[in-house]
Amino acid sequence: MKIKVGCLTAIILLAGCAEKPQTNDNTASNGTSGGWLKPPSQIPSNRTGTPIAYNDYISKAANNYGVDEKLIKAIIQVESGFNPNVVSTSNAVGLMQLKASTAGRDAYRLKGKSGQPSSRELKDPAVNIDLGTAYINILQSQQLAGISNPQTLRYATIVSYVNGAGAMLRTFSSDKRVAVNRINQMSPDEFYKHIQKRHPAPQAPRYLWKVTAAYQAMLE
Repeated sequence: MKIKVGCLTAIILLAGCAEKPQTNDNTASNGTSGGWLKPPSQIPSNRTGTPIAYNDYISKAANNYGVDEKLIKAIIQVESGFNPNVVSTSNAVGLMQLKASTAGRDAYRLKGKSGQPSSRELKDPAVNIDLGTAYINILQSQQLAGISNPQTLRYATIVSYVNGAGAMLRTFSSDKRVAVNRINQMSPDEFYKHIQKRHPAPQAPRYLWKVTAAYQAMLE
């Protein structure tokens, strides 16, 4: 059963995450989980906002890559607090805190480009959002392909965005097909609880909680 989390607590946590960009396989985090965090209950949407200047970029990228627009916004909220100039200690850049050599290179490849984006490109909101959304598409259509429940897929995408799909899948099995089958036998809440208890990276459970809180804050 989900436990309601106070709005003030969620907002403080989200603000703290935005102020200190994280460090992971793609973007990242050095935080600790602090124990099992239940999925947060919905937070009033007027407590968090998306700068209007970025809405068109987000909508266009969401449509181009078939990605949930609210998920893009939630990741941006947690990763950078909508600050396009943020650079982390691990050199993750911009709104979606992309590393040029990992997520940036993968997104370039999806778009038929070679090499990787420059730091200047990644500080451009339009480019950063486009590449970050392309990377989410890669996670969902390739690395997490086969996960059938949309909510579970969203949880899996969030965890994979911060620490990689491989690390998440290995908490179920070293065989990807077996892992996906086991995931599909779970409810979204069971998957969430599994990540909170079993993921080896301490930042992953808290990141899942924060992005889920941001996502739910955008629901009407």
